[in-house]
Amino acid sequence: MNKEELTKFIKSKAFEYSFLDCGISKSGFLEEEAPNLELWLNKGYQGKMHYLEKNFDKRLNPSLLVEGAKSVISFLYNYYPEHKQNSDSYKIAKYAYGKDYHTVIKEKLGQLVLEIQKHIGEFTYRVFTDSAPVMERTWAKKSGLGWIGKNSLLLSKQKGSFFFLAEIICDLELEYDYPLKTDHCGSCTRCIDACPTQAIVKNGVIDANKCISYLTIELKDQIPEEFKGKMQDWIFGCDVCQDVCPWNRFSKQHSEPQFEPPPELLHFTRKDWQDLQQEAFSNLFKGSAVKRTKFTGFKRNIDFNKDE
Repeated sequence: MNKEELTKFIKSKAFEYSFLDCGISKSGFLEEEAPNLELWLNKGYQGKMHYLEKNFDKRLNPSLLVEGAKSVISFLYNYYPEHKQNSDSYKIAKYAYGKDYHTVIKEKLGQLVLEIQKHIGEFTYRVFTDSAPVMERTWAKKSGLGWIGKNSLLLSKQKGSFFFLAEIICDLELEYDYPLKTDHCGSCTRCIDACPTQAIVKNGVIDANKCISYLTIELKDQIPEEFKGKMQDWIFGCDVCQDVCPWNRFSKQHSEPQFEPPPELLHFTRKDWQDLQQEAFSNLFKGSAVKRTKFTGFKRNIDFNKDE
């Protein structure tokens, strides 16, 4: 296979494995992103996510993650659900309704790699999905899959933003895509206006210390009292900035059975959540990303909302 044929093969296989889209960019040092990342960290916007302060060079240079890296293949995987939670209840982010996406997507990428190896033999690669120091949104943008919105998420005109990002970084030389020339957010500020905690400090920049997703997942301490009355019933993650985004009117329901929620999750009342015990939590969220908070953290989030 020449690089044109191989590129077409990879993209066709991506769709066979139910990825929403696939784009490819040339691996290299992210020179433009380096000062922005440094400034963001220096301002303390990472909160207590100290892991973001590590591996600074690796975040900016894929060759430090995969020796001889030539290409970053970026993928989108839909998680927008057909059915949503009871509207008068505590809420978890839609991406966490079903099985942990790390497991689901890495398995699919592993199968895709095997398909490539059948045709060209062994090559050097690593697969990623929100699991290593990779600037996923930047690489997806560079490969033409969308633009970075004011809420800092990757947005697509055709697909919205309710999707996971994933990558194969490899030493294959492929045909490369190009970034979009236009930022299609325009003058819209719906995400900024709707954020309950004013976590979007400027276009594309998030202060994690104020973000409900950070407060309910990453933060291991008690949630600061200043956020009383601002959590809007979110107990794991937050979808507010996505729910109000006009581009998400184009979101279509996913077709991944592993992302289907347990039926009872959709119908839980506030009292059901408040009465939740360790065993029921473990059963309800078996294999789910929600277990990241552990039962104690999840109960902390419920109690903080309950006391509002």
